[in-house]
Amino acid sequence: MTRQSKSGVAPKLLVSAVGVAITAFSGTTLAQQAPAKESTAKGSSVLDLSSTTVLGDEEGSYSVQESASSKYTAPLRDTPKSVTVVPAQVIRDTGALSLTDALRTVPGITFGAGEGGNPQGDRPFIRGFNAESDTFVDGMRDVASQTREIFNLEQIEVSKGPGSAYTGAGSTGGSLNLITKTPKLQNFVNGGFTYGSDQTRRTTLDVNQMITDNAAFRLNLMKHDANVAGRDGPDVSRWGVAPSISFGLGTPTRATFSYYHLDTDDTPDYGIPLTNVNRSEANPSRPAHVDKDNWYGSSRDYRKSKTDSGTFRIEHDLNDNLTLSNSFRMVRTTLDYVASNPDDSRGNVANGYVYRSPKSRNSVSEGWVNQTELKSLFNTAGIEHTLVTGMEFSYEDVHNRPYTFNSSASGSTCNAALLASGDCTSLYNPTPKDGWAGTYAEGESYTDTDTKTAAGYVFDTLKLNEQWSINLGLRYDDFETRSSGYTTGGRGAVAGNFKRENKSHFWNYQTGIVYKPVPNGSIYVAWSTSSNPSGETAGEGGVELSASNTSLEPERNRNYEIGTKWDFFNEALSLNAAVFRTDKTNARVASAESTSFQVLDGEQRVQGVELGFSGKLTPHWKVFGGYTYLDSEIRKSTTTSDEGNKMPQTPENNFTLWTTYDVTQDFTVGGGATYVDRQFGNTANSTYIPSYTRYDAMAAYRVTKNLDLQLNVQNLTDKRYFDQVYSTHMAHVAPGRTALLSANFHF
Repeated sequence: MTRQSKSGVAPKLLVSAVGVAITAFSGTTLAQQAPAKESTAKGSSVLDLSSTTVLGDEEGSYSVQESASSKYTAPLRDTPKSVTVVPAQVIRDTGALSLTDALRTVPGITFGAGEGGNPQGDRPFIRGFNAESDTFVDGMRDVASQTREIFNLEQIEVSKGPGSAYTGAGSTGGSLNLITKTPKLQNFVNGGFTYGSDQTRRTTLDVNQMITDNAAFRLNLMKHDANVAGRDGPDVSRWGVAPSISFGLGTPTRATFSYYHLDTDDTPDYGIPLTNVNRSEANPSRPAHVDKDNWYGSSRDYRKSKTDSGTFRIEHDLNDNLTLSNSFRMVRTTLDYVASNPDDSRGNVANGYVYRSPKSRNSVSEGWVNQTELKSLFNTAGIEHTLVTGMEFSYEDVHNRPYTFNSSASGSTCNAALLASGDCTSLYNPTPKDGWAGTYAEGESYTDTDTKTAAGYVFDTLKLNEQWSINLGLRYDDFETRSSGYTTGGRGAVAGNFKRENKSHFWNYQTGIVYKPVPNGSIYVAWSTSSNPSGETAGEGGVELSASNTSLEPERNRNYEIGTKWDFFNEALSLNAAVFRTDKTNARVASAESTSFQVLDGEQRVQGVELGFSGKLTPHWKVFGGYTYLDSEIRKSTTTSDEGNKMPQTPENNFTLWTTYDVTQDFTVGGGATYVDRQFGNTANSTYIPSYTRYDAMAAYRVTKNLDLQLNVQNLTDKRYFDQVYSTHMAHVAPGRTALLSANFHF
């Protein structure tokens, strides 16, 4: 089997689309100038064309006052929970080109490495807990293995702490909610061309066009190609399209149809091997001391994915205080890859060699989700209520049949034959994209996983008076997952067909009391819970249904939090602080009697402090960032030597800062700093990556009202650092210095 070449059709189509859109818009704008002015005179809000923030926020604001999620029944200042919103302006100013880039501005989030499953996809850890299946798009779960893009996003909402009352299964450390772009009652064209180091080329287009006085169409396009700075081999190539159309805008009945397609074709990067195969807590393993550009892949490596998603949402205002809505989404995702893991398990690294252990996935995921909600505003006995009740139903089917590999040489201990076949390479001087003398094909083993969810929930904010309010949330989930297939055995599994099933039913709640000593500030205390059933990742990640966990009840988590939130300068600057404790009271751990089975006999704790800031210090000076202190601990385990250890992917200290200053009306400079403490790769604390500090810089100049230029330099000092570490084998190298020059146009 050979890899197909990357097509050049998509970029040509995109460039053509940009030209057509600009030409068409120029004529349309002239024709509609008079009606637009008349509409404005009547009170219609026509925003500046470069504004892409939501919920009426000021153009280019770093501070967002309300969540786009209907489940948050109060403004963020009055919500008893830590929520960080990354607005579009921060994404643009930092030069972020991926979801991972954008999330680096949020303290308390790290990224895990994987050996199989979805190793190069999004695998965030929030407050020390895996959140790979806790990503939502417009409030609906987006589980499938994928690398998500940002070209169609308005903002990113990061909720911290257990939140199954909001999300259902999972959400132990928190969750991500990606808010997409939707049509607006205005006409504009926004686009950009980005050119950068390591052959970075990115083109985006955002066109919004009014069809009638209450209908509009929006189209977002993206094409991206790049190598990886400081790495000799990996590259990324992707393109996407996201059209949407809305009817009834500004009327009691509103409907939106949207479609999203993303196509990726990358060369994956597993990073650099770890040292010391006989690792221990006293003698831990860390990344090998080799050049940071060393890449240990071969010519067989590739990673392709496709995501197609269609969404329909309808809302109807029954009256001024009662709104009924329904959202339905269908998704299909494919993921196909072969990647070389720089295996350290055979002692090759100590001898100056690396075995390229092949890893693969060949999966198709199909599913749907439906949410129905009723939002009502009413008073009872002088108490103001903002009540949201809802039902959710979802289904996902995942089929995965990985490849089998046959090499001309045998074994995994590097020798002359394995070097000649391309299965091994030099630790210090690897040859990128070596030819491989072998073949691979679809294997006999496969797994089919079906996951169903039926849930009901209710949220209510009770405003007792101007100073006191109570926030309540309750959710019930009926979670059912089944897997079946065939295994050839290995790693304790018996060859043959298998069938597994887990049915879980769980309640979760969110409770908070908010006190406002003054209108612009609040103090709160909150309690919340979450549940992690076996198979919660629906066959898409590290918590798959297996013979070892089929019969287990869900893991249970609880959180206690005390915090305060303040807005200053007419809500231009937002500050928040919180202290919290999250306990997992019955963690899955290997049985003391047999490592082939798991028991609910572990305990884990993460407690700490979180600080956040976003907005304007002065009319010309913006800031965004925060700090987290995470004190993590394995409190109980059947492996007693793990007790007292730190949790994986949980740096004790994490600080982020991004700031810009308008030197003149047309010239802006900015910069950022990120500090991440040491991270361990496993509960034994026998692998780790060291702490690091990264610096970034930016300068932007408005050439005309329709054109601006922006220069970003990421990793300004070309720091060699690692941002992900696996429990064994390898650590992922972060990109080196990257310079990006963007030309952005607005009409």
